[in-house]
Amino acid sequence: MKNIYYGLHTIDNNDISSVSNVLKYRKLTQGDKVLEFESKLKKKFKAKFCTSVVNGSSALLSVLKCLGLSEKDTVVTTPISFVATANCIELVGAKTQFIDINKTNYNLDINKLENYLKKNKKKISAVISVDYAGHPNDWKSLRFLANKYKFKLINDCCHAMGSKINNDIGYAIKYADFVTLSFHPVKAITTGEGGAILTNKIAYKNKLDLIRNNYIERNQKKAPWIYKIENPGFNLRLSDIHCALGISQLNKLSLFIKKRREIAKIYNKMFKNDDRFQVPHVEKNYFHSYHLYPLLINFDKFNLNKKKLFLNLMKKKIFLQVHYIPIHLQPYYKKKYKIKKNELFNAESFYAREISLPIYPSLSIESAKFVAKSIIYK
Repeated sequence: MKNIYYGLHTIDNNDISSVSNVLKYRKLTQGDKVLEFESKLKKKFKAKFCTSVVNGSSALLSVLKCLGLSEKDTVVTTPISFVATANCIELVGAKTQFIDINKTNYNLDINKLENYLKKNKKKISAVISVDYAGHPNDWKSLRFLANKYKFKLINDCCHAMGSKINNDIGYAIKYADFVTLSFHPVKAITTGEGGAILTNKIAYKNKLDLIRNNYIERNQKKAPWIYKIENPGFNLRLSDIHCALGISQLNKLSLFIKKRREIAKIYNKMFKNDDRFQVPHVEKNYFHSYHLYPLLINFDKFNLNKKKLFLNLMKKKIFLQVHYIPIHLQPYYKKKYKIKKNELFNAESFYAREISLPIYPSLSIESAKFVAKSIIYK
């Protein structure tokens, strides 16, 4: 039996042909495939503008640089995310403010966010909310708070390509000022490594394009070689090779999500009536894309701790993961922010119980059932 991982890319002959063909082009970077991929992304997710970059982390960093954030700014985010979500805040010099998750869909708790905003006179500059595992947050309420308290709203949508609210796949940019995407191999579609930023403001688009290209501004009227930089930027350009793969993959997004949801349905059926387990909850009129399948386990009833469960399953060639160690428990953040006990209780409780089950398009239904049975019967 082959190894079963929590996530895995799905590549077919069309993907391979797309990449092979672009290798014959005159341009392997800054060419037509980049523009084509960006055009297809903005059309698919109903945005006016798109800027591709080298990964999801650089997408977030570019957004915060675009907003001009610095040490005078505070940015709110969730502790249950990949560390890059908070690291990007720190890298621009701003302060990170963690708000706990809710117990229902594991996203940033909007009620706790509002309580924080009411109690703290210091203005926050931005909120980064992550659509954890592929379940969207309540973006209408977040937009209301953003308008009321005058902060920028960023959707870290790296888990949620293909998710919907009220059957709208373009919900993310409908409410957020910026949407960041990731095309890492375990995500809904892949470019190998890659990311993108969606926005509806041309001023943001223009600035993001400068940031990803070392902030270089050219003046062809003076001379072809003349350029200037007003601010330091980065080389964050996604190549045409990556974009050719992304174009091919994007065509299969709905099929990929359909398969993920089929696997989730199997897991739901096998775990939901066992009080040792808690399956993901999906809100009414929300469409979950299941980048992750986070299963919560009551280890007191399970008679087995998380480490032993992982080791037992590894013997059966099943390799799980945990998403995530709460960011505030990492040494850097513990030392800098000294968060009070129980301030982020839900996040810590979630971490203690969560395991991420294998879920990806090439995973067979038989393998998914094998995984579930291996956990249920230990």
